[in-house]
Amino acid sequence: MIRKLSPHCIEKILFFIGSFLFAGEILKQLLLTFVVDDGHYNLWYFPFQLCSLPMYLLVLYPFFHTESARNTILGFLATYNLLGGIAVFFDTSGMHYPLLILTVHSYLWHILLIITGILSGILLVQKSVPMTPLSCAKNIKRQPTDASSHHLLPSFSRITLLYILFALIAEYLNHILDSFGEINLFYINPDYQMTQIFFVKIGELCGNNLAILVYILATIFGAGILYGFWNILIHICSSH
Repeated sequence: MIRKLSPHCIEKILFFIGSFLFAGEILKQLLLTFVVDDGHYNLWYFPFQLCSLPMYLLVLYPFFHTESARNTILGFLATYNLLGGIAVFFDTSGMHYPLLILTVHSYLWHILLIITGILSGILLVQKSVPMTPLSCAKNIKRQPTDASSHHLLPSFSRITLLYILFALIAEYLNHILDSFGEINLFYINPDYQMTQIFFVKIGELCGNNLAILVYILATIFGAGILYGFWNILIHICSSH
């Protein structure tokens, strides 16, 4: 699979997914506001969760022209967002809505997050290992490049700094919008009891703030495992 799609083809697929997610989110917000909540906007559904970020990143990706910025986005999608897409299926209660179409949308959204994460990781592997992938439109082969010209995975610290930046933005929005309604972006608003599976017990036993901290650290740890997986895959492909 890694060799069958060219980098250009994967980038086109990712942009299509991003556009689909963006359009789907607009439909979701309209249905929630005007059908479910009778014209009242519910801040709880404000689209800035960890799993919302690919919608923005994939649409903006073509406008980043430096390889470093693009690889950092891909690294984030292949670790943190892939983790989010997988983790939600351990507890699917949050994906069920009063309208069937919204429930279907939620399941499809998170499946696409997993696909996006895998494709982003494959694209990073292709950039790091000399291959001859087939073009999306034509059977044009890319010639192997010298090992010194390979693009390595962006550092995990750089990817994690991006995650922390998004988390800080989410917490700032939690703070300034808290007085206007219920909002718990990234599930780290200290005004709301931790409800995420595996972490709710920590909140009950040790307090909500500690549960939020452990949740953030566990997210970083989980993303680190996925980062290690992509590194191992690069070494395996390099050896062949």
